[in-house]
Amino acid sequence: MKVTALIPDKLIEEVQKTSGGKNITESLIIALQHYVSSKKIYDVLDEIDREPLVFREDFTAYGIRKVNRNR
Repeated sequence: MKVTALIPDKLIEEVQKTSGGKNITESLIIALQHYVSSKKIYDVLDEIDREPLVFREDFTAYGIRKVNRNR
């Protein structure tokens, strides 16, 4: 998709340096992919913060090892 955007030159330069992209387009793609990945991680962390993981009472490391060894 073609997009016209007014982005400060300093920010573009910083994105290019940090992302290691060959050109502005590649640098922006790398930066946007990283942003989306980070956002998804933070969303999951927020969800876990709202509803923490709860393990069963009979959950033990020994029990899990036994299950994994029997596979």
